[in-house]
Amino acid sequence: MRHRKAGRKLKRTYSHRRALLSSLSTALIQHKRIRTTTAKARETRMVVERLITRAKRAVAHEGNGGAKNVHARREVFSFLRDRAAVSTLFNEIAARVAERPGGYTRVVKLGQRRGDGADMAVLELVDYNTGQEKKAKKPAEKKAASSRKKTPAAKPQSETKQAESEAEQEKKQ
Repeated sequence: MRHRKAGRKLKRTYSHRRALLSSLSTALIQHKRIRTTTAKARETRMVVERLITRAKRAVAHEGNGGAKNVHARREVFSFLRDRAAVSTLFNEIAARVAERPGGYTRVVKLGQRRGDGADMAVLELVDYNTGQEKKAKKPAEKKAASSRKKTPAAKPQSETKQAESEAEQEKKQ
């Protein structure tokens, strides 16, 4: 029986599982969005939410006139093992989620992977709507690409017309 034993084993030993969750957490903090299996995403979600809460509380304590909470940074670093990720977490992410009471991440299911049929998902930070920004940029890129295709053919004609009009002005003078 597995009474009071939370979490998934993910078919890995303790050390391997810890390293996996650490690397996935670091990737999520750095890139704000990762694509992985659904089981790994759910486990990583629990870990990252604890780390973000830890950072948020430390930053709130520092903001109230307290000294820099080095202990919290060291505890987070002992898990993440990446200075850039720790500084991003404490400086950028914790400040952005300061008002949010929880639920900093979102798991969106994508379907099955072609190779082995594993259920895939996207794990992303809620306050970073990277998916919506990309959708907004794509139509603008298409318009720019379509206008680029038309302009090279139009440029030589317009340049020749400009050259002819300049030549006519010189003749008049």
